[in-house]
Amino acid sequence: MKKKKRFKQKLLIASLVIGLVAVLSGCGYSTDPITKDSTGFWSHYIVFPLSWVITWFSDLFGGNYAVGIIVVTILIRLLIMPLMIKQLKSQKAMTSLQPKIKELQEKYSSKDNETKQKLQQETMRLYQENSVNPMMGCLPLLIQMPILLGFYQAISRTAEIKTDSFLWMQLGNPDPYYILPIVAALTTFLSSKISMMGQTQQNKSMAMIVYIMPVMILFMGITLPSALALYWIIGNIFTVFQTLLINNPFKNKREQEALAAAQLEEERLKRKAANMKASKKGGKKRK
Repeated sequence: MKKKKRFKQKLLIASLVIGLVAVLSGCGYSTDPITKDSTGFWSHYIVFPLSWVITWFSDLFGGNYAVGIIVVTILIRLLIMPLMIKQLKSQKAMTSLQPKIKELQEKYSSKDNETKQKLQQETMRLYQENSVNPMMGCLPLLIQMPILLGFYQAISRTAEIKTDSFLWMQLGNPDPYYILPIVAALTTFLSSKISMMGQTQQNKSMAMIVYIMPVMILFMGITLPSALALYWIIGNIFTVFQTLLINNPFKNKREQEALAAAQLEEERLKRKAANMKASKKGGKKRK
């Protein structure tokens, strides 16, 4: 039953990822230049503002659109930083609750529907009491996807960005040597792995994303404009430093190991005291 459930979860995640890649790959159907007069909610309120702000910052740096994209990427990450901080805190809280969740699972281990329902209720109550949202881990990713889609449209529909050159490539075309896509995939894996490192008990569905996301980003980087890969690389680097600053997994791991060692020592002392007590009782009986 557990294997079947895990398979369904993996199948759902894979379907969502494939669907997302397909949407991003085909989202360039509109080739109309983006201007302030562009109609439609998406074009007028999402794509045009992104195009305008990238162009504005690029002009500040002598018309360097790559620098403009880097600056805008950092600004976007700063704007969604409160949400990311909340996500990191939620992950830390989830980790600290794992022993209690395990106790509940052992208490309600029966497979009947009534017991399963009770386990769900008690688990949700535990989350509510500790202000933990188990879905918080996916929210930042879901929010970033429309931004990524908007970036793609802003690049492909703004001639100045699309035709500008950066190092060995044109921002509106895929990297001919696949260097940026590979770096984007590696930094995606690094940022996801560091975010997951501090968790003693890991959600298998989320752990799977650590390996699926780099593949997805690599595919997008190979087929989509190199400016998009640049956006993702800068965002990943920002996320790595943000995680190390706010929720350092190496520090968390040391704390968890120290706590586990203290618990083991406490159990050892309890066993020693119990053995000494039992020995004294045995000695009294012999007398």
